[in-house]
Amino acid sequence: MTSGWHGVKLTHFSFLNYFSSSDGSCPIMPWVSFAAPSLALPSLPATVRDVDVPPLFREPFILSGYRPVGLSRRFYVLSLFQMHNQTLSTWSPLLAGVLGVRLQGPEGQGVSVDVSSTPLVLYLLSALTYLSCSGAAQLLQSESEDTHYLLSFLVYVSMAIYQYGAALALCLYSSDAAWAQSMLGQVFLPLAFILAWSCCATCCFTKLHFRRLYLPQAISVGVAYLLDINPVVHRLSNCGLTGSPAVPLHVLQVVLFLLASFFSLFPVPECFCPGRFDVIGHSCQLSLLLRSLWTLVQQEALFSDFLWRRQALVRRFGEERLLVACTSFPCLVMCCVMTAFSMRRRNHTWMMKEQR
Repeated sequence: MTSGWHGVKLTHFSFLNYFSSSDGSCPIMPWVSFAAPSLALPSLPATVRDVDVPPLFREPFILSGYRPVGLSRRFYVLSLFQMHNQTLSTWSPLLAGVLGVRLQGPEGQGVSVDVSSTPLVLYLLSALTYLSCSGAAQLLQSESEDTHYLLSFLVYVSMAIYQYGAALALCLYSSDAAWAQSMLGQVFLPLAFILAWSCCATCCFTKLHFRRLYLPQAISVGVAYLLDINPVVHRLSNCGLTGSPAVPLHVLQVVLFLLASFFSLFPVPECFCPGRFDVIGHSCQLSLLLRSLWTLVQQEALFSDFLWRRQALVRRFGEERLLVACTSFPCLVMCCVMTAFSMRRRNHTWMMKEQR
């Protein structure tokens, strides 16, 4: 008789076993075998070709490596450990989010939450939100069309939040006195607020009506970034590459952003060899990898600027201005969430009409 435990086989011991030896003098002991239970992940459905998924989930020049659409959410979560054409796109932002959690700076100084460090904390939260939403969208978006749109809107909200969080931190930590007193410096945060909100609205509207028209999205993101990076550009034009250990990091983050933008707009290298870069090396993966590296480098640069100017920050801007600037952050979050929720309701209404 075999027990019901998986992986453990026990032979029933009875008097027949005891007296079953040839001479009756030595009992035959039961055979016991212990087998370790299998710890392998459940088998996942194989990836499929582009013709096997709806057009919404296809990428130009990517011919295979797609996950089947319409399966359970558990499958898509477990596909994090399966090789498909979005595996590296999922791991890049998730790993960057884990590596980006910093408790101490390069000089061993921790971040204590006070008036001077609150903008940095808001920036770190915005960066972590953006990376987490990007990874979750890449992981779960193939579940259904409704989920695909929902996660896309969530990414656009997190992207706008990250843009404004970066603008807030760059304005306070990485600008020089001449820029802060200029006309642009005086209206910088209101402009950054408007551009971040408009970027979220533009991306949601474009996704809802055109699905894959990336040019308006790229223009809105590019204009917002040009404004956000203006304090650093002004500082570099005046001081060059000297004066702070964060300057080379700022230069590197600009280079990484330009490269990420290039791969977001152009399907390189897969357009030259369709099907060859389906799983590893296509433009979506390269873009997300570069964006993740850009976020880490920008975070390191801002942390360095914060430690360099921490003592004089309140004296330079004033405690009241810092508090007002930080208060604008949750206002932007609310505006972007309401915009995405409105687009989400409109998309849900359209999908219900199409199903009828």
